[in-house]
Amino acid sequence: VVVMTTEVLRNMLYAGSSTLIGLHTVVMDEVHYLADRFRGAVWEEVILHLADDVQLVSLSATVSNAEEFGEWLQAVRGDTTVIVEEHRPVPLWQSVMVRNELYDLFVDDDQHDVNPHLARLAAQESRFERDHHHHHHQRGGRRGRPSGTAHRPDVVDRLDHAGLLPAIVFIFSRAGCDGAVRQCVRAGLRLVEPEHRAAIRAALERRTELIAEEDLAVLGYHELLDALERGIAPHHAGMLPAFKEAVEELFAAGLLRVVFATETLALGINMPARSVVLESLVKWNGEAHVDLTPGEYTQLTGRAGRRGIDVEGHAVVLWSSGFDPRHVASLASTRTYPLRSSFRPSYNMAVNL
Repeated sequence: VVVMTTEVLRNMLYAGSSTLIGLHTVVMDEVHYLADRFRGAVWEEVILHLADDVQLVSLSATVSNAEEFGEWLQAVRGDTTVIVEEHRPVPLWQSVMVRNELYDLFVDDDQHDVNPHLARLAAQESRFERDHHHHHHQRGGRRGRPSGTAHRPDVVDRLDHAGLLPAIVFIFSRAGCDGAVRQCVRAGLRLVEPEHRAAIRAALERRTELIAEEDLAVLGYHELLDALERGIAPHHAGMLPAFKEAVEELFAAGLLRVVFATETLALGINMPARSVVLESLVKWNGEAHVDLTPGEYTQLTGRAGRRGIDVEGHAVVLWSSGFDPRHVASLASTRTYPLRSSFRPSYNMAVNL
């Protein structure tokens, strides 16, 4: 079994690599990635160029037009079976955190009816913004008010008291993840028992034993160790691989209680939690700030609820200025994520062919 990116496999196919002789099966995990406008075409190239006798297994939790996708696979790969499973092993409950209070997003089991209290809060905030804007223009003055957005240490503390840890808090910024960890450390949070600290320290030491002490000091080893021993960690692509692997190992072992992560954690890493928290419903896509799609929302919140451990999983969205509970409800209740091809022939592809 070899685990690789689609780019590596695509390059091996174009190069006619002898390594692929006798290849039996290719598993396309998260196959909906072929809709990605930057990398998706590579997935389709692989599907098209694999030898006819190679079996293809495509996995996804968010493709609603599975039959249509299956028909295309049948056309380009031959006999294809589409297997659809609608049942989620661990039920997922949707919540909103306003300041330090948790509210159910829906008031019915079918998750259709939005909590009227949240709708009232949103209406009050909208009225306040209008009045404040009008008052500011008339008087040139400012009127403050308590924000509905909770501070990160307070969010973690509230989840801890509600029994909703371990949690993954998604922040769409590497610097934001590191900053959140520092905020929680400065606030004095300690989420793990003293007897677990030795195991945490040993795991990090084992992962970094080949790195010189002076290098570790420059790389922020001691700050990370302090955070980990408190049960708090960052996780993003900018981290030293040894640090990131230690975080993954410790979280999987249940020794970390909260991880502040970018969305890369939602792709291909087996790190489920009891709860998933979304700080924002807007992310930077490399070109602009855009709203999360229902498919992305499902992908991120799908980490909540550990099979065989949790009775239920929890998705928590933090209240922020201009919050619209109906918009969140539409993200949470949408079950149709059509897969659309991003395949665009390029000069590079033509040269490779």
